[in-house]
Amino acid sequence: MIENHLLALAKQVPSPNYNERPNDEVSLVVIHNISLPPKEFGNDYIEQFFTNKLDFGAYPYFQTLIGIEVSTHLFIKRDGEIVQFVPFDKRAWHAGQSNFVERENCNDFSIGIELEGSDNIAYEALQYQVLKTILDQLKSHYPITDVVGHSDIAPGRKTDPGDAFNWSKIK
Repeated sequence: MIENHLLALAKQVPSPNYNERPNDEVSLVVIHNISLPPKEFGNDYIEQFFTNKLDFGAYPYFQTLIGIEVSTHLFIKRDGEIVQFVPFDKRAWHAGQSNFVERENCNDFSIGIELEGSDNIAYEALQYQVLKTILDQLKSHYPITDVVGHSDIAPGRKTDPGDAFNWSKIK
């Protein structure tokens, strides 16, 4: 259930990395993946990153993230836990420079969902089940017309959710 633009099933961890949408239209869902450090799962680094609390000295890779302020609406961990960082009526900073059907700045009209994963590591069955449930709820609450990967709106720049993502599992 969605109330006040928050998913009731989700743990709420507010991110400061959002702003107002230019209008109320939300018609797109963008699927991403993330793991910190790359290809490592089951830690709190992603939550720390999306809330600007990441210790950049914890891993050498984290040095490449200094100064980056990003967020997503939802994050689905490998065990199926859902974390919400930004309410759906706000503009999360997940897509970056992007274009969908000749519309620039997909953050303006999309909801971002990050899966804990990597382009070439199989996602968990539970992640697909949770994602499908969330998509059904979003579609019943907002005029969602399309669900795409980050690679679809930023080709050449982004590759996620990657070859390991099985689109047929959420259709």
